[in-house]
Amino acid sequence: MRTSSYFPRALVAAALLAAVSAVPMRAQSAPLSLGDAIREADQRAFGNRIATATTAGDRARARLPLTGILPSARIEAGVVRTTDPIGAFGTTLRQRLVTPAAFEPAKLNYPSAVTNAQGGLVLDVPLMNGDAWLGLRAARAAADASRAAGEWASVSTRTDVVRAYYGAILAEAKAGVLAQAQQAVDAGVRQVRSMVTQGLVTKADALQASVRASDVAAQLLSARSDALTARQQLAMLMGRTTAELPTLPDALPDDAAVIALATRDTAAAGASRAAPGASELRDDVRAAQAGVLAATTDRRRAASTMLPRVNGFARYDWNDPRTLYAGQKNWTVGVMASWSLFGGNAELADVAVTSARADAARAGLDAARAQSRLERDDAARRLTLSLQRLTLARDATEQSREAYRLVQKRYDGGLATIAELLAADASATGTSLAHAAARYAVIDAIATWRRASGGDPAALTALDPSTTTAR
Repeated sequence: MRTSSYFPRALVAAALLAAVSAVPMRAQSAPLSLGDAIREADQRAFGNRIATATTAGDRARARLPLTGILPSARIEAGVVRTTDPIGAFGTTLRQRLVTPAAFEPAKLNYPSAVTNAQGGLVLDVPLMNGDAWLGLRAARAAADASRAAGEWASVSTRTDVVRAYYGAILAEAKAGVLAQAQQAVDAGVRQVRSMVTQGLVTKADALQASVRASDVAAQLLSARSDALTARQQLAMLMGRTTAELPTLPDALPDDAAVIALATRDTAAAGASRAAPGASELRDDVRAAQAGVLAATTDRRRAASTMLPRVNGFARYDWNDPRTLYAGQKNWTVGVMASWSLFGGNAELADVAVTSARADAARAGLDAARAQSRLERDDAARRLTLSLQRLTLARDATEQSREAYRLVQKRYDGGLATIAELLAADASATGTSLAHAAARYAVIDAIATWRRASGGDPAALTALDPSTTTAR
């Protein structure tokens, strides 16, 4: 008869189940919740900051065409000294200093140097500039496209944060379970070696136990490296440095909470497939739509540069030999019409360029809509599939644990070999890890579906411990 099993095997299978199902709090600091991670990423994520700055720049750029629409005013000041006959006589006339002596031919032909201190107030009033109005519409549409693209970047960042957050928790839980498994296996190896010396088991049994211990140790090394990388990736997505690693919960949300949220989204996925215009909800599609409007309006703006323009102006001037804004005043008002008939083919080239851009924008919108439909359908299928796989993984975990219990009982009774026991142990640990991975896959599928359907991945904050407890 064999003695009791060579290591506390129940600990290995139970450890992973505890790590992926319970959510104990760490003593050193409160774990970061998903809601806090998303809020921090909204403010600090590198991609979000770039998108925010780009959108702000495009909004500011949209005001540039107003120069051809709104009146403008400026102040002018200058000092001129000249001996040019026309300039000298005109300056004297502006200063109201002309006398009969000024008309002497010698003074007209060879005037003395004249100084003029000129000050002026100028008002320009655009009256009819079609290209400016169309340019304003195009610029505003481009700003709308930029804002929608920024919102899409924010949604994509939230999706990545959800994946990285729960991926890091999964990696940490896996490393923790394998660490406990290694302790159990090492204890078992020592026990088997002792049993070899007592003649209770063979040397082959001890070698098989050692192989299993080496395998667990190798998995643990990889798991610890993966866990550190996962936390660094999460920190980077949140806009932190890799030295500011977050403290995370010890376990994924339980099956019930994940399945409840996924089931609601699965129902929504089925309804959205039949809903017309569902792809228009996504921010990237809205950005493409605004881009088409901007490009087509800009093409009209380019064509309108070949139309006449009408602008008004008004001036109020002072001219004095010594002092700015002194002397006699005069005013001028006027209206100017201009029509550029030929500008070296620049207008036609502008029309051709903007027409090509409009065609590209329309093709981009078609592509965005097609991509949206593809991603939405794929995400809906993935969500359904991941739920089915989670159910299978949960059943497999329960079955493998029961199978391990039965093999252990047979081994203790001398009816099973150590190879069978090690295989059952490996199977129980593997299915438990697969169960955790399947649970993460459902969470990932929910986040992917939310993004693909134009929803908000932040809805997964419902899985935070405080939220699930309240519910």
